[in-house]
Amino acid sequence: MAKRRSMRSKEDEQAASVEAGSTSPRKRREIVANVAGSESDSEVEARLVGDPVPVEEAKSRWPKRYGGKKHVAGTKSSNDKDDSEEIIQALHHYTRAEVDGRILYDLYDDAHVKIDLNTKRKSIPDCDYYCDMLYLLPYSTFVNLPPDTKHASSEASSTISSEIDVSGAELEEVSQVNKHHKLEVTLLDLYSGCGAMSTGLCLGASLSSLNLVTKWAVDLNKYACESLKLNHPETQVRNESAEDFLSLLKEWEKLCLYFSLISGGDFPQEYSDLFGTEDVDDGDGSSGDTDGEEGGEVFEVAKILKIRYGDPKETKERGLHLKVRWKGYGASEDTWEPIQGLGNCRETIKEFVTHGYNSNILPLPGDVDVICGGPPCQGVSGFNRFRNKENPLDDEKNKQLEVYMNLVQHLKPRFVLMENVVDIVKFADGFLGRYALGRLIGMDYQVRMGMMAAGAFGLPQFRMRVFIWGARPTEKLPQFPLPTHDVVVRGVIPVAFEMNTVAHDEGHNLKLEEKLLLQDAISDLPAVENHEDRDEIPYRKAPTTEFQRIIRLGREDLPGSSPKAKQSKFVLYDHRPLKLNEDDYERVCRIPKKKGANFRDLPGVRVRPDNKVEWDPDIERVYLKSGKPLVPDYAMSFVNGSSTKPFARLWWDQTVPTVVTRAEPHNQAILHPEQDRVLTIRENARLQGFPDYYKLCGPVKERYIQVGNAVAVPVARALGYALGLACRSSGTVDEPLFTLPPKFPNILERYSSAASEDDN
Repeated sequence: MAKRRSMRSKEDEQAASVEAGSTSPRKRREIVANVAGSESDSEVEARLVGDPVPVEEAKSRWPKRYGGKKHVAGTKSSNDKDDSEEIIQALHHYTRAEVDGRILYDLYDDAHVKIDLNTKRKSIPDCDYYCDMLYLLPYSTFVNLPPDTKHASSEASSTISSEIDVSGAELEEVSQVNKHHKLEVTLLDLYSGCGAMSTGLCLGASLSSLNLVTKWAVDLNKYACESLKLNHPETQVRNESAEDFLSLLKEWEKLCLYFSLISGGDFPQEYSDLFGTEDVDDGDGSSGDTDGEEGGEVFEVAKILKIRYGDPKETKERGLHLKVRWKGYGASEDTWEPIQGLGNCRETIKEFVTHGYNSNILPLPGDVDVICGGPPCQGVSGFNRFRNKENPLDDEKNKQLEVYMNLVQHLKPRFVLMENVVDIVKFADGFLGRYALGRLIGMDYQVRMGMMAAGAFGLPQFRMRVFIWGARPTEKLPQFPLPTHDVVVRGVIPVAFEMNTVAHDEGHNLKLEEKLLLQDAISDLPAVENHEDRDEIPYRKAPTTEFQRIIRLGREDLPGSSPKAKQSKFVLYDHRPLKLNEDDYERVCRIPKKKGANFRDLPGVRVRPDNKVEWDPDIERVYLKSGKPLVPDYAMSFVNGSSTKPFARLWWDQTVPTVVTRAEPHNQAILHPEQDRVLTIRENARLQGFPDYYKLCGPVKERYIQVGNAVAVPVARALGYALGLACRSSGTVDEPLFTLPPKFPNILERYSSAASEDDN
């Protein structure tokens, strides 16, 4: 990537106040005298002279330079919260400094520097640009420069004054690289839905011997949050918007600073003003709230339960709120209170914040190793007739992409994985895709973007999606896994991003697994009727394909799955369809049970030579029991009469284009091949690769939405394996693609081996 050098100057004399103090050895800034017009053309380091200030005097004069425990980004784990590392922020203080080898300054002297622009220009190397990353066209890759090119010109590097090394890594970050090889790698799942992406990542990471754990998840849909919490009890699941979550994290960091749990940031004056500076309470823990009359009842705070940012009391005033348990009252009387009204409850709040910090209920910058998520971008959808082509980010429906990047900027994870629809590289010349890459690069992340089809990893649907990897300069940028299965290709790849398609080269001699078809995925499931309303039913039939045997494995049989979630063996969850109304059910019953059947097979419809439908004038229009027509007008006019999707049956030897969030048969092929109903929630979940043990929550329509919005689990699993390889490797430039192990994920063989060991 090329960056234009920034040059700033002032014609006037500038005054600078000098404080002569040595910096911490953990993050030492090189002090360089770079005053234009000096006698020597070379840059001379400034140095501290004389005897240091006595330690006790220095600590008295500059206490913030010495005291406190510093929160070190990226090193804290849930097991060492109470053993925060004490870091001496200064070794010595001095009162004199020598600059340019000839000028002595005393502490607090004013230095007047006159700038000669012509002389300064002569000291700048003869170049307008410098690069600190290597750009590769395939997969839009930006990576660290190879080692032999990083220091090509010592003269050029000497003119760049920064705390970032040539590869873009912060010096403190470099010192922490070796500490990242820990037992547990933490994951934050943003826009998590029911948790498919993080579930797949953890399953795949475990296959590469990486213990990836979803510590936190955020989603606005309460039913999706319930599903995720049910299947991942160990995860801190937050049902709120990503914007509110970001605001909450910023306030949480301030509270941790105020209560001296971490250090290194700006002291939060607003909380000092609210609580004061002494470790005292008013004794009764009262909130100051009364019944509104003088002498009324004062409610006493017994305990703080939760924290959130937003407007939980619907007062139209957003801010930080705490959930309060009142003394003498039960859980039904708990209320959300703005923190401004709890100023005299300092000790109670401190207890909550301290416990939350030690329990890792919210991540601080440096706590998160991996952020994954798919920010919704409905503004680029082809179904949106009012898309903003000039500036897609002005569309509120695309704002979540910006919020996602703001969260990455705040938390600074080691790795980032973003998923989205292909429209982000199709719409407006790929504006949103380019924006995502640019934001990550601007934050010094290495990046790589690829498009992966779910069917290429062993599912009977095509489902092409965009994935963007990001990695800190000190990490190895994860690769994309090459397809393992043949696939029926659907849709069009944008020409400008053809080189981002994750695929084998043409003419390769690698034998791929056979493409999966509908029969491979769902033929073992028991027959159910349109009116089925049970959430749990028995299987009744043995699996007949490898896919079915793997998908039925229990939670305890899959490495990387949540060990705490409950599961009922031999019970099938969510195998129930959307119940069609009487009219639609009557129509579905009239659709022949054969390949390619749809509304065109109903009486009164005629197909013209141009493959469009029209009414057959020789047949009188047929009506349902309700009096409505058997063939609805919307079916005849859909896509100007050229579509075959209304009330269409799928067939056993077919694949589906993409599992969607709706189950109505009016404009999509979703009817079961041999049963008069739409595909069930579980059948759709199988097409997405969800294990059968993954139980969903909420009304039937909400469960279809959760499945349709999910990232295909096998794709996430393959990406998790790639992440594991990157975590265990050094940060060197590699090929963008790699080949997964034979028969990946090879779960049946692993399961059989484990079962044999148990038997022995």
